[in-house]
Amino acid sequence: MRNLKLLKSLRSCELQCLGSPQCFSVRGDTGSLLLASQYSITEYDPRTGQVVSEASLTADSFLPEDGSGVVVGLQDLAEVESACLATAGGDVILFNLNTCQLECVGSVDSGLTSMSWSPDEELVILTTGQETVIMMTKDFEPITEMGIHQDDFGEGKFITVGWGKKETQFHGSEGKQAAQRKVQPAAVWDDRRPRVTWRGDGQLFAVSAVCPQTGARKVRVWNREGVLQATSEPINGLEQALCWKPSGSLIASTQRHPNKHSVVFMEKNGLLHGDFTLPFSKDQVKVKKLLWNSDSSVLAVWLQDMTAGEDGNVSSYIQLWTVGNYHWYLKQSLDFGRDPQKAPACVCWDPERPLQLHVVTCDWTTIAYDWGWTTERSPGLDATDNANVAVIDGDKILVTTFRQCVVPPPMCSFELQLKSPVNQVTFLCQPQRTNQLAAFTADGLISIFSQAGKADTKINPVSWKDPYVDYCVMHIKCVFFFFFFFFFFFLNENLSPSLFPVLWNVLVLTVFSPVDCAEPSVVEWRDSNGCSISFPVPCVQTVLCNIGQEVKTHTYIQQTVENMVLASNISSFSVCNDFLVITTHSHTCMFWASLQIMSMLVQFSLASDGGQNDETLRRVERGSRIVTVVPQDTRVILQMPRGNLETVHHRALVLAQLRRWLDSLKFRESFECMRKLRINLNLIYDHSPKVFLENIETFITQLDSINHINLFLTELKEEDTTSTMYPRPENSPVRPQTASGKKKVDVVCDALKSTMESMDPNKFCLSILTAHVKKTVPELEIALQKVHELRANPPKSPGAVSAEEALKYLLFLVNVNDLYEHSLGTYDFDLVLMVAEKSQKDPKEYLPFLNMLKSLEPNYQRFTIDKHLKRYRKALFHLSKCGQEHFPEALQLVKQQKLYNEALRLFTADSAQYKALSCAYAEHLVEQQQAEQAGLLLWRCGEITSALQAFATSNSWRNAICVAQQIPLPPDQLALLARDLAGNQKLTEQRRYSEAALLLDQYAKDCEEAILALITGAVWEEALRLIYMHNRQDITETNLKPALLEGNNCSALYVQLLVTATMKCIDSSSDEDGPDCADAELYSEASSVMTGSKYSHSNSRISSRSSKNRRKAERKKLSLKEGSPLEDKALMYALGEIITTVDKMREEVHSLLKTLVLFQFDKHAEKLQQAYDEALHKMEAAIPEVWPDGLQNNQAPVNKYSHFNPCLKLNKTKQSKIR
Repeated sequence: MRNLKLLKSLRSCELQCLGSPQCFSVRGDTGSLLLASQYSITEYDPRTGQVVSEASLTADSFLPEDGSGVVVGLQDLAEVESACLATAGGDVILFNLNTCQLECVGSVDSGLTSMSWSPDEELVILTTGQETVIMMTKDFEPITEMGIHQDDFGEGKFITVGWGKKETQFHGSEGKQAAQRKVQPAAVWDDRRPRVTWRGDGQLFAVSAVCPQTGARKVRVWNREGVLQATSEPINGLEQALCWKPSGSLIASTQRHPNKHSVVFMEKNGLLHGDFTLPFSKDQVKVKKLLWNSDSSVLAVWLQDMTAGEDGNVSSYIQLWTVGNYHWYLKQSLDFGRDPQKAPACVCWDPERPLQLHVVTCDWTTIAYDWGWTTERSPGLDATDNANVAVIDGDKILVTTFRQCVVPPPMCSFELQLKSPVNQVTFLCQPQRTNQLAAFTADGLISIFSQAGKADTKINPVSWKDPYVDYCVMHIKCVFFFFFFFFFFFLNENLSPSLFPVLWNVLVLTVFSPVDCAEPSVVEWRDSNGCSISFPVPCVQTVLCNIGQEVKTHTYIQQTVENMVLASNISSFSVCNDFLVITTHSHTCMFWASLQIMSMLVQFSLASDGGQNDETLRRVERGSRIVTVVPQDTRVILQMPRGNLETVHHRALVLAQLRRWLDSLKFRESFECMRKLRINLNLIYDHSPKVFLENIETFITQLDSINHINLFLTELKEEDTTSTMYPRPENSPVRPQTASGKKKVDVVCDALKSTMESMDPNKFCLSILTAHVKKTVPELEIALQKVHELRANPPKSPGAVSAEEALKYLLFLVNVNDLYEHSLGTYDFDLVLMVAEKSQKDPKEYLPFLNMLKSLEPNYQRFTIDKHLKRYRKALFHLSKCGQEHFPEALQLVKQQKLYNEALRLFTADSAQYKALSCAYAEHLVEQQQAEQAGLLLWRCGEITSALQAFATSNSWRNAICVAQQIPLPPDQLALLARDLAGNQKLTEQRRYSEAALLLDQYAKDCEEAILALITGAVWEEALRLIYMHNRQDITETNLKPALLEGNNCSALYVQLLVTATMKCIDSSSDEDGPDCADAELYSEASSVMTGSKYSHSNSRISSRSSKNRRKAERKKLSLKEGSPLEDKALMYALGEIITTVDKMREEVHSLLKTLVLFQFDKHAEKLQQAYDEALHKMEAAIPEVWPDGLQNNQAPVNKYSHFNPCLKLNKTKQSKIR
């Protein structure tokens, strides 16, 4: 749905040569023109108006001096920097563009009728006066020569399977006579010269020539080896124009029918494939030439009237045609008038710029037309804009109103018929009037259309000259028109400055009030610093829009804001609804709000694909272009490369519109849009929770639909969609939140429920039920109770919901089994029956059960229901009220469901039930390895004997002694209990030697065993006290002194191992390769010595399997093996453990040294003291290597492998050493 808009036309009249132009070519590298006449060849630069080079063709007798010579072909050869031309006399001449020398490279005696070079300039085709085709290389070496007229069809001859002859086939409206009709000869005005055209890839070329037998033209196709491929079928009225589409699909020519004049297309096999009709009668014009542009998007048709006017002259035209959806549109029509001097003599497309057309007139004036693709859409300033798009199609304007409908081209909403072809269309840029459009036609009229009618106005031009541009400004009432460019409109009798580009610079049309009667003027647009604004490349399309408070420009080729390029790969763009919408060559559609563009001035990257919830980005089909954006709506119309239309609702546009609607409290419009486009309905609340809660009644009133309210409730969830699914735009105002600490779903459900109950509870009954069910903890009982109330007291208001309908709706929301169980939990059998009847349950399933329940005592009935529903706490509560006879059942329920705490609260402490429950609870605690708590519970309820056993099992010896003396136990049994608690792998197993000694001394009355327990535990001072208290100095010699010496040796060895392990670990930590296995084993050996020593204070070996597994996992993580992932942390952890172990030995070494000195083991004490002192000094010296000063001051790095500061512990240990 694009039109061609003339961007600029460069006219140059400075060239004056003898004769008239016969051939010309465009140099792709320099842009200059090569022109040949019957006298000379000239290279001319139209931008500077200078002749670059020139050579005479008559001086060397290449052409006769009387001007009767003809140049039949001219081609620029960029590789050799020369131009090749062919004359009708048969000469092929090279014109060196550097030396201006002419060289004849070949001659044909019979003369030449045409010359055509292949697109790759490797081959040249010459047609001779003897009706032959000569193929030569670029060095003019002949390859082959063949006759144009051949009887053979070619290598692509069709295969006949005997299904009938052409004469017997259907011929349409022409009837059977078409089978016997002879082919009509060529037109009288046909010059009968062959025409040659190449396919874009240079593999095939076609020749159109007049057949000697029939006198009609035929088209033959050859390959580049000179082998005939196909011959066209006989075509009545086929004319001389011939041009192969560069993309290679079709060959264009013209055909004169009995009732029309058409441009026809042939395939490479010679068969016709489509056509379109020229807007002239059959004998009105003749087609002089057809020209495809380089990208095959535009077909230029050069026409000339066949009948002269009153002045004896004929008119010339150039029409530009494009195709879309298999429909051909006439986009531009250039009328050159009847002046023979201004008629085109040569026409050619630029080889580098696809939309640039070069024309040379008979008076040597050169004109370069630059067109650009544009979509003429209404500005979309307000909601009254119908999103009009105007498509030019000859003398018709096809208008589609996308607000009402989406009509695929070439169809439209309505057509505007004019008297002559339309060249330009634009819409009025004024609020409330944007549906008005103006059209500029080829006959120089401006037609203004509105909803009321049409007005035609004759042009009164006001012209000015510019070195690069020739524009005309037409001041027509409220319209300003730039020739082939823009319309501009007054706003309140004043026209705001309007912008249009001239090459790389930007000019501004400054218009004063009509009262001032000032002439319109063109001035250069400058920025705030007074510098002129320029673009790095020419602009195809320019739009003014507001970004923040400033006016910015957006161009089609590049997006430019404040002289900064935002994007350089866009394929189309539009400005609407405060958004800049673009499609890119990477097949994305992006929406940028004005504030987003301002933020992107600092940092922008178009290559990024955006986040998962980036609402500004959307993938589109390859080659999609923006047609229009419906104003104040959510629709974006895209056109695909094949011509069809697609409507998309871009997420950014949808969310922006929804936010506007929600800010305006238009809940109905928001809801319908979100429902249709599958936007999460939570956004209605999340957009502004406080505003929504304050306007809930407005929300309900606008929706006015039970189904819509229910849909909103069912989609509620705790997620805040404005932070996850639909993030708020940057710089958007912060919305006030609710101060309630409740969950979002509960807040909305409660607010809606209370509002609906106050408005009309009967009307909104189903929505109220939905609010109960949707809460985070569904209130099914309340919902069922409301249904029951409806059944008991049916509402009398019209349109009210019955109980059956309400129950049926609940069954839709909730699983029938869940609803049945909840109804059973209300203990209301009428309600249960009502639910069961509406479900698909078999009455044989539930009626016997309900009848059985009805026969039970009320409390036991509720117990049975709760037990069936697995509500065991409620079941226990009701069963406790059923009397003593049901207590065994209650006790069994407590044991099965472990409801001991709840059961104890239901009975008094002095009751037999309480005692039985306590005993059962104690048994459970013993099974759970909590014997001490079981003992306390038994002691509390008076089961002293069982309590004693529980305390003895849990090693709670103090409570056990108390209970034993409360019984009371005889002295011998008490002594036996004390021995059992102290020994037998209990206290001594836990290395609680002091407590074991206390039991043995005070309760078992065995001082010797008590002293031996203290010696085993290295409690030297307490052992000496008991020795002297019980006068057992013999134990000193037999047990104490040997134990002292053994403890000294073990301590010294252990300290030495720790020092050695420390040094090895420090060396390993400083080595890049890490510690070897021997170091790890050494540390393990030191640990094993500590663990195996009977003088150490290690933990109990009793541990659960899970604790072992956790420690095992930690050891795996902190492996000292070479190359382990946490090797460095394992070394630090190992060193920390060693230093911590040395610190723990402080009191043990202290006590051992004092006792050694007491018994005159000075040497042993001195060795132990020296070993321990040496260990302290070495560790103190090694600490800075492992823990830097920063870590020492900050108490070591805090992580899960370091929970201590070994530096501080070492300092404390040094202070406590014995000197």
